[in-house]
Amino acid sequence: MDQLLYTIIALLAASVGSVTLSGSLLLLNNKWLGKVSNYLLYLAGGTLLGSAMLGLIPEATESLHVHEALAWVLGGILIFFLLEKIILWRMCHDDNCERQIHAAAPMIIIGDAVHNAIDGVVIAASFLTSTELGIFVTFSVLLHEIPQELGDFGILIKSGYPRRKALLMNLLSGSSALVAGIAAYFLLEQMEAYIPYALTIAAASFLYVSMADLIPEMHKETKPRESVIQLLLIIIGVALIAMAVAGHAHAH
Repeated sequence: MDQLLYTIIALLAASVGSVTLSGSLLLLNNKWLGKVSNYLLYLAGGTLLGSAMLGLIPEATESLHVHEALAWVLGGILIFFLLEKIILWRMCHDDNCERQIHAAAPMIIIGDAVHNAIDGVVIAASFLTSTELGIFVTFSVLLHEIPQELGDFGILIKSGYPRRKALLMNLLSGSSALVAGIAAYFLLEQMEAYIPYALTIAAASFLYVSMADLIPEMHKETKPRESVIQLLLIIIGVALIAMAVAGHAHAH
């Protein structure tokens, strides 16, 4: 029973805790919120790329052959391309409508919900192994979730979401970790076979959003100083994920 309680506390910290921290941006005035959301968008580009390439895909290949894993990632990218087309068709009402970052918001919410659900399963599985491993894995998840949630919040703000709605959407996607983690605690053996495929779909969504939505948005800014800031924040985002992945690998 203690193990279940520890698991629930860890899931709340990893999901609701990281989202609540990102919600601290609501305290900023509009001028600073716009500036900070730009920087968070750049950071998100790095955390999404890092999560997909350094965390999700390598973890999937521990259970799937690399060609099978990459085939699922490719299929996921095509699915998200089609999903974004459908979103654009619904948003655009004339022939001259151009693609905008607004379409990234639903994509990031879906991808983040999948990713958070996987984090919930990983946390539950680690606590079933040992309390010490569970604590370390929870810390590792927090290390990559906090910058990622901050980045996601920035994307939603840039997409035109009101502050409260952006916070609510992040909370909803974050709650998937709690639901999936509790389910995994009781049904881990039945769910285990599906986890690698969920990892590849989450990776596909992160790759698609970062390269199809965020990077083109960054290229609209051509000033050398801003370009340097973009590159530095992307590298910082990747580095944060690399640290979390290295810590998680060390735990094993």
